[in-house]
Amino acid sequence: MNTRPQTKKVRSTFRTFSAGLTTRGRAFLSAGLASAACAILLGYGPLLRVAILLVALPVAAAAITSASRYRIACRRSLEPARVPVGSPARVHLRLENAARLPSSPLLVEDQVPYTLGSRPRFILRRIEPGGSRRVAYRVRSDSRGRYQLGPLTLRSADPLGLFELTRSFSAQHTLTVAPKVEQLPAITLGTVWAGHGDGHAAHAAAAGEDDVGVREYRYGDELKRIHWRATAHHGEMMVRREEQTWHSRCTVLLDNRAGAHRGTGPTASLEWAVSAAASSAIHLLNNGYTVHLSTGDGAGSILTDTQDAVLDTLAVLRPVHAVGLSLSQAAADDRADSLVIAFLGTLTGDDAADLARAKPVTASAVAFLLDAQTWAGSAAAIPLPPGFEDGQRHAAAMLEAGGWQVVTARAGDRFADLWRVASRHTAAVVGVGAVADALGEVGLKTAGGA
Repeated sequence: MNTRPQTKKVRSTFRTFSAGLTTRGRAFLSAGLASAACAILLGYGPLLRVAILLVALPVAAAAITSASRYRIACRRSLEPARVPVGSPARVHLRLENAARLPSSPLLVEDQVPYTLGSRPRFILRRIEPGGSRRVAYRVRSDSRGRYQLGPLTLRSADPLGLFELTRSFSAQHTLTVAPKVEQLPAITLGTVWAGHGDGHAAHAAAAGEDDVGVREYRYGDELKRIHWRATAHHGEMMVRREEQTWHSRCTVLLDNRAGAHRGTGPTASLEWAVSAAASSAIHLLNNGYTVHLSTGDGAGSILTDTQDAVLDTLAVLRPVHAVGLSLSQAAADDRADSLVIAFLGTLTGDDAADLARAKPVTASAVAFLLDAQTWAGSAAAIPLPPGFEDGQRHAAAMLEAGGWQVVTARAGDRFADLWRVASRHTAAVVGVGAVADALGEVGLKTAGGA
């Protein structure tokens, strides 16, 4: 006869009984065993009856609690499932008793990461058959990330508190803590002031009216679209082709090297840069841009075509331990960009030179250069490295020489204010270019007239 299955069953039962005993139950069991030993040694019968009662109570409690085969269903919901840093989210739990018998009192405990707060615990009285109970709690985090909530644990105990049974659910839910997003003013950087439209005005101006595509006149075409010069040339009615819809593309470069930033926790310079990158990317998406996100590890750009994609990507962004700012792959991806926005930490001369070379020729480029040392704390407590300020000025000068517009950001600055500053710089550059083009055109006309 094979006794192994029976032995395993006995061992499993003993482990369950031992693990389920509470402190009070262990005390009852220990007192009962000690009383039994004393009764046998002293030959005192009444003490033996007391010992049997003390031992029987935990055993009976375990049998009754284990036999209560109630079925509890749990549903968890998050409102909302994605929150900005520092904002609370509310978790709703609904417990339903699907058994024919009422449940015993339950201790409900949900597992949450320590960064979201302490573990929520609730004590529920008996749930009637077919009944339900609702409980809710709030979680909050000052750090970006993706956090798992659950599994939910239920503990039921006997009325005397001698034995408890723990049961867990396997379902988990994800809470995403995204960076804060600032509302930026309704101004855009770069020479392209809209992300999409019926045609590219700058391209039309550069190509000239004679180069606009034409086709034969068709019934129903508007008369204002007739191209008279092409009509005279071809000898038949010609109209301008419908201008193709175009989309401006922007790449947001985010320097996430650990050595390029200062500060710790939510007040670090990297967190400011992540929040600013999220604000600018969402602002450009709302203005019709196609936005790509690229980090300083040279892994290429990521298409973030929706606000949710931007927030989900930046929520899990972590600093990388890279020495140099490798943007060669990003530069290859950015050739078709009309706008490049970079959020940069501490730069070396090589970093600035790489960025200057990586700038697409036809794109407007704006660099928000973080004075990371201002995020490190008191200047008296943390002295500046030798030549730090000169190195940052040299890096900014190299970027400007490479065609970048540089805006310096310091701890405490609001990104919306810096966005206005960058827009004014861009407008000034565009205005100077327009004046130069106008003067050149006047000079050509004058020369032609002469």
